[in-house]
Amino acid sequence: MSTENLTVNSVAQLAQLLGSQLSQHSWSVALAESCTGGLVCASLTEIAGSSAWFERGYITYSNQAKSECLGVSAELIGSFGAVSEEVAKAMAEGALKNSASNLAIAITGIAGPTGGSPEKPVGTVCFAWAFTQLANNLQSPALVKVNTQHFAGDRAAVRTQACAFALQGALALIHPTFTAEIPQRNDG
Repeated sequence: MSTENLTVNSVAQLAQLLGSQLSQHSWSVALAESCTGGLVCASLTEIAGSSAWFERGYITYSNQAKSECLGVSAELIGSFGAVSEEVAKAMAEGALKNSASNLAIAITGIAGPTGGSPEKPVGTVCFAWAFTQLANNLQSPALVKVNTQHFAGDRAAVRTQACAFALQGALALIHPTFTAEIPQRNDG
């Protein structure tokens, strides 16, 4: 599924499918959002009955919040930047560790219209998905996938595309027939 020309209905359909998959397996999800500011959480909790599988959401917009709420080290942020796969991975792992969830989704990026650089232009969004079948089991290592996308459009378009991509990636991780793997990188 392409993230271009997405509507709120597309995001709602992806959220419904993810919720259905989580419910079928008695799994739950936790979110760690930065540039999307809770859009993924909102799309999931819009669904009646989501309390059965939506465990919690962290909106960690600042670097300090990423460190305090999710345990992302200041050194990691300093080395790679807040918008990096390394930080997204640490956010997902922190959300998983600090929750009773099986699945964690993390998003950090530059929605614009300012804040970009030549190395990380506006529209750069890094994602991570962490999954374990045994929630609350620190001995059970999580499967973690990361991905970076470069979305086009204004702030709202970047955030909507990021929300949809986060849901697509989660589905790809837990629902083998949805897609073979996390969607491929999009550099344009």
